[in-house]
Amino acid sequence: MKTWQRRTVGYAAILAVVILVFAVLYQQGMAVYDGRPRTFLESVQFVVETFTTTGYGADSPWNSAVMTVYVIFMDLAGVVLIVTALPVLAIPLLEELLETTVPERAPDGVTDHVIICTYTSRAEALIDELSSWDVPYLILEPDRQQATALSDAGYRVVNADPETAAGLEAANLAGARALVADVSDAVDASIVLAAGEVDADVPVISVLEEPGSRPYHRLAGADEVLSPRPLLGQSLAAKVTTSLDADLGDAVEIGEDFELVELPLQRGSPLVGSTLADSGIREDAGGNVIGAWFDGEFQAPPDPGATLTNGTVLLVAGHERDIERLREHTLADVRRFGDGETIVVGYGEVGQTIVGALDAAGLPFTVVDQEAMDGVDVVGDAVDPETLRAAGIDDARSVILALPDDTTTQFATLVVRDLSPTTEVIARVEEPRNVKQMYRAGADYVLALATVSGRMIASAILDDEAVLSVEAQIQVVRTAAPGLVGTRLGEARVRSKTGCTVVGVGRENEILTDVGPDVRIEDGDELVIAGTDEGIRAFNERFG
Repeated sequence: MKTWQRRTVGYAAILAVVILVFAVLYQQGMAVYDGRPRTFLESVQFVVETFTTTGYGADSPWNSAVMTVYVIFMDLAGVVLIVTALPVLAIPLLEELLETTVPERAPDGVTDHVIICTYTSRAEALIDELSSWDVPYLILEPDRQQATALSDAGYRVVNADPETAAGLEAANLAGARALVADVSDAVDASIVLAAGEVDADVPVISVLEEPGSRPYHRLAGADEVLSPRPLLGQSLAAKVTTSLDADLGDAVEIGEDFELVELPLQRGSPLVGSTLADSGIREDAGGNVIGAWFDGEFQAPPDPGATLTNGTVLLVAGHERDIERLREHTLADVRRFGDGETIVVGYGEVGQTIVGALDAAGLPFTVVDQEAMDGVDVVGDAVDPETLRAAGIDDARSVILALPDDTTTQFATLVVRDLSPTTEVIARVEEPRNVKQMYRAGADYVLALATVSGRMIASAILDDEAVLSVEAQIQVVRTAAPGLVGTRLGEARVRSKTGCTVVGVGRENEILTDVGPDVRIEDGDELVIAGTDEGIRAFNERFG
């Protein structure tokens, strides 16, 4: 029984008792004090007339003060009951009538969908990925209020408990493409067990918070157990190691000797202050800049007149030798002559992964954390200037912020930028919405955990080769484009229509990387495209 229904039953019972009590007292009072006996039914009629404010007044005036005071009290009681009925009954009933009806079962005909348990910022990134590939999804949300809010926001949601077989059956698990459990390590294991009870053949993907929980998720029956934090740490560390190493470790390989890579402009780079048109990138290095981030905003293609600033990240496609030459232009002069030291702030799972990558590359580093433990060099608060000075901020070339709280990360960025304006700041954030704020705070490169998580999960669900890059800020995907068969790329105007860039064409077991405007798309070709989630979605809708 719903809340307002329970209240209605309770209120009606109380009202009946009050009417009966007042009727009995009125009957006795009229006989004893007024000398005008009334039947019980007449007394009930009088009480109802009073409570409903009808008040015909057949018995007035009364001969005794006692009855007069009693009737006054009855009038006030009736008003109180009416006023009480508004918040207790009328308003909840109106809210119930106006409230969005959240489905408690999957709509008929929904199959080959991905069930997401439950909604988080990581789920938001996954939904963007799935939508770009036109893969249906259902969010399984046990909390009715949260499910209602999600439904009002336009998400496809089912209000049911994912830890029960009944809840998973309500989401049509048997007809699903995959199930994603991403709540907490303990709850995820419970969801995996329930899924095995309903249909053991549906792939189940669980997302770890703590790496030590991996064997338990495997025992529960998870087909894929993902831990996005180590991948995030490797990607952040690569922004330091690849600027000092000839190996472009974070590049996405498109074809033989042809790669796609993000190149952040370091503070002090000779390119800072110039425009793309005046930078001479194409002439000097030969790489093709197919996109760029300016203060966290992605532009594809970038405006040739846009000014390159500290924190600008170039998305470059080209042969490895060309990208290596271009990388030299993005480095600060000091980076060409010495490694410098990197300060890693935060020694959780992400921080430990970063330290492992720096150590493997032979780079010096100092670890800062608020708790003393093995591997921590300086114990203190990340936003305390004295802590950062003790870690060597004055001489550091880079600071990698691996903190779990976005607000603290933003403030730490401001502190680092104030103490050392030329130090490179590389940071992780939990929520994608905070990326722009980090760039405004002065960060040089920012990557969101939710973005990495969403792409890891999407890569596990979709075709193995569909998502080529999960740790970059953009998607690099391989997809068929039947809508372009027989069309030259120059005629298709893919960039202007979708914001995506075609960086390669898969044809007969090889990748063509020289994709000029005269290349004609043939039947069976697969295009390698780079773009944002929205761009990939637009490409698939228009040409897929």
